[in-house]
Amino acid sequence: MSEESLFHEVVGLIPQHNTKDGVMFPVVLTPNLKLTKTVELTEAIKANRSWLDSLLHRSGAVLFRGFNVSSASDFNDVVESSGYEDFSYGVGGAGSRTKVVGRVYTANEAPPDQEIPFHHEMSHAPIFPSKLFFFCEVEPGSGGETCIALSHVIYERMQKKHPKFVEEMEEKGLIYTRVLGEESDPSSPVGRSWKETFNTDDKTVAEERAAKLGMKLEWMESSVRVIIGPKPGFKYDEARKRKIWFNGVVGGFKDKLNDDPSKAVMFSDGTPMPADISSECSKIFNEECVALQWCKGDVLLLDNLAVMHSRRPLITLPRRVLASFCK
Repeated sequence: MSEESLFHEVVGLIPQHNTKDGVMFPVVLTPNLKLTKTVELTEAIKANRSWLDSLLHRSGAVLFRGFNVSSASDFNDVVESSGYEDFSYGVGGAGSRTKVVGRVYTANEAPPDQEIPFHHEMSHAPIFPSKLFFFCEVEPGSGGETCIALSHVIYERMQKKHPKFVEEMEEKGLIYTRVLGEESDPSSPVGRSWKETFNTDDKTVAEERAAKLGMKLEWMESSVRVIIGPKPGFKYDEARKRKIWFNGVVGGFKDKLNDDPSKAVMFSDGTPMPADISSECSKIFNEECVALQWCKGDVLLLDNLAVMHSRRPLITLPRRVLASFCK
């Protein structure tokens, strides 16, 4: 079966950007209502994996809307139908999550009134997922949008507006500092305890696992300072032949336990970031992003090397978005 017989691409259903290449961002696919049978998303994905891979490569983001996906189990079936290998969200992740079923986790469990800044998933780690799935199980009344932005566009605009900073970032790299407590803090977007982060309560084992992730631990009385890096401030997307904004300049790790937030993100030589860079970059994100207002049953597929994502504060409860990560 061809993709045209199962999917219908829609323009204008949600806010979208038309890229320089003439591709919509994100691409929005709905069931082909001309068919007499109900189109199941799992069936449609299995029948058109190569076409969907090509579409994701060109756009970076695909939203599936209007399909019969109503539960975490249904969502897990959708993820499995993609053929992408599972990436287990385990050691090293910053956000608090709970495994729901199969390959499905809760999205970041930070309090709904907090914003989660733009980021590539696990960009601070040496190994990170290449594809991300999100699913709206309970749509929000208002607020709580997931915002997405093309990372290469952010890089190009930052390079044009702040060429000296970008050059220095590329030459030196960045160091991130986190402070983790012994117990997880559910009131923070990056509130995992060191025990949960490294999946152990043994400090020696934690140090070994941190070292494998390029992290150094400095133990304190009731917490640990985690030094990450130096890490490049960008990556080169080999598949698309372009640089991408692969860093935590915006947001960084705003740990409540960090006694010096200015050191959350620094150049690798220890010099601080320019005071205005984070806010300047945030402005560009806000100008370039697409804010997705979730509908129940939505499934969003992102290329983690092409697209950054964030979460706006939720105004009206409830909201439940689930996530899955792929190699």
